[in-house]
Parts: sequence; structure tokens; C-alpha cells
Amino acid sequence: MNRSVLDILSPCIGICRLDRDTRFCLGCFRTAREVAEWTTADNRRRLQILAELKLRRRAAGRTSAADSRPRRRRSQGGGINI
Repeated sequence: MNRSVLDILSPCIGICRLDRDTRFCLGCFRTAREVAEWTTADNRRRLQILAELKLRRRAAGRTSAADSRPRRRRSQGGGINI
């Protein structure tokens, strides 16, 4: 992964259980495959995953004001850029 690019924060909210029917995480709406791939995914792929999560949340009726705000990114120094 190119560390010169700002890292996109994980959408994980600490509720890590898969729904039996949809196979999506009950907390972040990712699939098990997306969770596993997150640590090695480049920012382009991470943005693709986040776009899909937004659609899944909307379909489930679980949107928030955060869905309308730009994503926060972690800077190289470990701080958060907004």
C-alpha cells in the first residue's frame, strides 16, 4: 500500500457480528470478505467499499447525517484529517 496517500479510516463501529440472512456485519454492513481485505486495500478500493456500505445502509433504512459528510482520513502522523 502506498503510505504517501492518506489512509481512509475503517467503518468498523465495534459491533462485529454477521447477520445470518444478509451475511453483512450488523455494525458496519461489510461482508466478511470486505472486512478481511480492508487492511491491504488501497484507498480506491476502500472508497468503493464505503460507497457500497452507504447503499446497504440506505436499503436497510439506517442512514445518518454522517452519510452526507466527507470521509475522515488518517494522516501519516497518525492524526485525523477532516
